[in-house]
Amino acid sequence: MSTALFQNIPKDPKEDYLNIFETGTPNYHKVIEILGFQNKEVAKAASVPPDSVRYDKKMPKDLEDRITEWAIAISAVGRYFKDISKTQLWFKIPNPLLGNVAPRDMIRVGRFAKLYRFIQNALKENTR
Repeated sequence: MSTALFQNIPKDPKEDYLNIFETGTPNYHKVIEILGFQNKEVAKAASVPPDSVRYDKKMPKDLEDRITEWAIAISAVGRYFKDISKTQLWFKIPNPLLGNVAPRDMIRVGRFAKLYRFIQNALKENTR
C-alpha cells in the first residue's frame, strides 16, 4: 500500500490546498495540528516510543513515514473540501460509515490503512 500512497503526494502546489507539502515534504507540525494530536497520541499512532516524538532532523524514520502517510490522507480530503476548517472537522467528527469512529481516532488506534481505503473510495464515488 505505501508505494501507491506515496505517489499521491501533491506535485503541483495548486493541488495542496492546505499547504501541507510546502517544501515537498510534509509540515509535520501542521499535520499534527490538523489531527489535534498530543505527543502521546502521535507515539501510539506511529508505534514509536513517546520520548522519540520529535519533528527535526533526528526524527525516527518510522515516525516520518507515518506522518507523511497522514499528510497525504489529509491533503486528499483537503483537495475535496478546499477548506482547512472543513477538513479538520471531517477528521474530528465520528463518521457513521466508519462505525461512528472519527477518522482521527482511526489513525490514533492504528487503523490508517482502512481509513485511507475509505478516503480513496469516497473520493472515487464523488467524482462520478
